[in-house]
Amino acid sequence: MAATNCSNGSAEEKVKIIIVGAGFAGFACAIESKLKGHDVILLEKFPKLKILGDIISFGANAGRIFERWGWHDRFWPICTHLKTFHLHTWKGDLISAQPLEEIRFGAHQYNGHRGELHEILIDHAQNTLGAGVVVNGERLSADVVVGADGVRSKAREKVLGYFDKPRPSGYAVYRAWFTAKGSGIEEDPMSNYLVEDGDAFYGWIGKDVHFLCSSSKGGRDVSWVITHKDEADIEESWSFPGKMEDVLKIVEDWDPRCAAILSKAPSCVDWKLVYRDPLLTWLSRKARIALIGDAAHPFLPTSAQGASQAIEDGVTIAVNLKLAGKKNAQLALRAFEKMRYPRVRKTQITGETNRDKWHNADEDKVKKDPESVKLFNEEWIMGHNAETYAFEHYAEVAKDIQENGYKLPDLEDDDKAKERVMEAREEYLARAI
Repeated sequence: MAATNCSNGSAEEKVKIIIVGAGFAGFACAIESKLKGHDVILLEKFPKLKILGDIISFGANAGRIFERWGWHDRFWPICTHLKTFHLHTWKGDLISAQPLEEIRFGAHQYNGHRGELHEILIDHAQNTLGAGVVVNGERLSADVVVGADGVRSKAREKVLGYFDKPRPSGYAVYRAWFTAKGSGIEEDPMSNYLVEDGDAFYGWIGKDVHFLCSSSKGGRDVSWVITHKDEADIEESWSFPGKMEDVLKIVEDWDPRCAAILSKAPSCVDWKLVYRDPLLTWLSRKARIALIGDAAHPFLPTSAQGASQAIEDGVTIAVNLKLAGKKNAQLALRAFEKMRYPRVRKTQITGETNRDKWHNADEDKVKKDPESVKLFNEEWIMGHNAETYAFEHYAEVAKDIQENGYKLPDLEDDDKAKERVMEAREEYLARAI
C-alpha cells in the first residue's frame, strides 16, 4: 500500500489522521487537513495511480472549494464549457434549449474527464503532501481514521461489523468517452453539430431511458451516457465492456441523430447500477473511524453530486478536527456526521427524482411545461460552502452532543430502508471499535 505523509508545520497541537483511499474524497480530506494544520497519512492500495474513467461533474458547491485551493487555472482548460442544454423527446422534438451558467451561486462548475482531473490531485499530492513510503505489514496509528475507499469499501465493513448487501436499482448505463478526430463524428451531418462550434450538450428522453451527449475541450473530445432499464442481479456496481449492438438497439426507433452519435464511439462501458440502503451511521462505535464519500453514501449518477458531496465531507472533517483539537477528535467526528447526514441524504434522493422526471415524463405535458424537465440546479445544493458552514455550526452541534448525548441518524424519508437498517442496529451497538 502506497502512503503519503503530510504536515504543514503548524505550531498548534496537530491531529494525526490516517486516510484510506486516494480518490476525490480521500484527496480532498488530505488537502484540506493539511491546510488546517493536521498531520496526515494518505494510504492507497494501488502502487501507481492511473488515469481512469470518463465524465465527472463538480457543482459550484465543490467548485468554490477548488477555487479556494487555487486550482481554477489548472482545472478550467481541460473542462467542458457548455452554453446551452438542448433537450428533446425520443422522437427528436425539441423540448427546451436551457441556458447554462459556468458560474453558479458565486462559484464555477467543473465538468471534465474524471481521470484528467484526478491526475491534478495526484500531482498536487506528490509535489506538496510529502514523500511516499511503502506500508508492508506495519501497524499505523492515529487519532482518527477516515475511510475513503469507495463503494466497495473495506472500511465500511469494519465500521458496521457486517456486509451491507447492495440491491439492484433496475437500471444500468452505457457510457463512452472518445476523441472526435478520426471517429467520423465531424463528417456526419447527423452528429457534427456536437463538435463544430466549441462544446455542446444534447439530450433525449423516453420511457425509462434517457440519453445525454456532450463535447469537451472545444469539440475535441466527445462523451455520452445512456441510462436504461436493466434487471441484472449483481453483487456490486460494476463496469463491463459494452456491446454497441445492445446500445443501438435501445434507440432503434428514436431520432436517428441518437444512433449517429452513439455509433461513433470505438467502444463503451456497461455499468450496472445498484442501490445501497443509507447506512445507519458513518462512524465506528467509539467514533475513531469515519466513512466519507462513496464509502459512506454512494450516489446515483443522475444526481451529478456524488463527487461534490465527497469533497464537502473531506472539508468538514478537516475543519471540525481543527476546532475540536486532538483531545476532542471523536467529538469532531460525531459532529461531522450530525452536520452532514441530513444534507447528504436529501441530495442522494435527487438522483432518483432527476431520473424519474425524465423517464416518466408525459410528452404532451412536457411540451406545455418544459420547466418540469429542466436540469436540477438548486441553491441549497450549489450555494453551500462546506468550510464556512463547519466553522459557523461546529460549536453549537458539539455542545448539543455533549449536553444531550449522541443519537444515530434517523431515516425519516425511507421507511423500508429504515426497517432494513434497524435490523443491524443491535449488532452495531454491541461493537466496541
